[in-house]
Amino acid sequence: MAVCTAAGLACAALTAMPASAAGDSLSAQYRTSATGATADQVEPWLEVTNTGSTTVPLSTVTVRYYFKSDGPSVSYRFACSWAVKGCGNITGTFGTLANPTATADRYLEIGFTSGAGSLAPGQNTGDMQLRFYRADWQTITQSDDYSFNGAQTSYANWNKITVQKSGSVVWGTAPAGNDPTNPPTDPPTDPGNPGDPNAPTLFDDFNYSSSSDAAVQQHGWTVKSGQGGPGVAGATWSPQDITFVADGASNKVMNLRLTTDGTAAGTKETELQTTARKFKNGTYAARVKFNDTPTGGPDGDHVNQTFFTFTPLNAPMDPDYSEQDFEYLPNGGWGETQNIMYETSWETYNPDPWNAVNAHGQQYGSLDGWHNLQITIDNTNITYYIDGNQVAQHGEPYLPETPQWIDFNHWLIDLAGQTSSTPRSYNEQVDYVYFVKDQVLTPAQVQSQVAAFRTANTTFKDTVPGS
Repeated sequence: MAVCTAAGLACAALTAMPASAAGDSLSAQYRTSATGATADQVEPWLEVTNTGSTTVPLSTVTVRYYFKSDGPSVSYRFACSWAVKGCGNITGTFGTLANPTATADRYLEIGFTSGAGSLAPGQNTGDMQLRFYRADWQTITQSDDYSFNGAQTSYANWNKITVQKSGSVVWGTAPAGNDPTNPPTDPPTDPGNPGDPNAPTLFDDFNYSSSSDAAVQQHGWTVKSGQGGPGVAGATWSPQDITFVADGASNKVMNLRLTTDGTAAGTKETELQTTARKFKNGTYAARVKFNDTPTGGPDGDHVNQTFFTFTPLNAPMDPDYSEQDFEYLPNGGWGETQNIMYETSWETYNPDPWNAVNAHGQQYGSLDGWHNLQITIDNTNITYYIDGNQVAQHGEPYLPETPQWIDFNHWLIDLAGQTSSTPRSYNEQVDYVYFVKDQVLTPAQVQSQVAAFRTANTTFKDTVPGS
């Protein structure tokens, strides 16, 4: 690249471009702010430019940065520090090359959710300040990495990074023998027909009379009571505030009510969790109604409205801990001052001193009302969808190692959002929950399965084997 720049040549001329890609031409610009032969973290800052004649949806684009790992057992973590397109719309996953070379045996693949939008001809993504680091935070040697160029401290074309459009390379040159190929879309972890009605499945339409209905426990649910985290110390988990209310002529929905008067003693929260830990790879889905405002009283409390799966933390930095969260904060919290949705994948954490190992997507703006939430997990990725649109994706090291619970809870992060002593309550509602084991379904397939259950008047089914 240094020779190309010094000679004043267009580096794109060095890059073989398929003739079929003439309409969808893309190029990659690279710089680094970590220029040393070794570094605490690698910082491949990137831009992608549409050099073609047609508009390109970024959800069809991926970018690969190739590097030499520091050892066969070393794992890496991706982070986005800042991006014009929003870090919540950028994904980062690691892969292993089929044909290792002296300067590359791994790659970081950058992808985009539908929220990143499209690039019109001549447009680029703008700055993407990306980084990755060793999971053990040891120093990384980057001077032997195929895609690294410590001399490139301002954006310029760089053909040692590849850009793929729908899986086909349209820019750059991969390490010898490692051209990316078009992978299958959403491969199931078990071969067979996604959507097979005989696959192990949980479906619950929440057609109960109350949280004390014997069928709730018989169908494998535990209603939380007493005190304990998360949230405000001293708050109480209230089974009586989980109710099942009519929604139309024949349907019921679960209502999780949170009440507070601005004090810990006056705060009641709600949680429903599967009794069995038996859910791991597969498709998780729920239809959830978020509420931005209380049913009465002053607004502003830092409430957290959720749908998630998790494995318990048995010790600080427990390697078998995992969690995949949808967490909606209608009044902000954790330093945010506006509506925000988080999709967070957890590897592990240390509660004291706090040390979190996770990756997250985020979207600002109101989600008041009903939404279809979906998480798919296979041996490669955790993928999150809202209303059929992919909003986040995370790979290793965040994939779950052991079976998990499914959980809904509605809780108060802290008492700082609203200090009024006037009682108020917030509602989160759940129409159904659905899980199918070891299959990655599309959002459309999920909706088809749910419709089939309702056509058959099936309000509950659980054929998922115990762990």
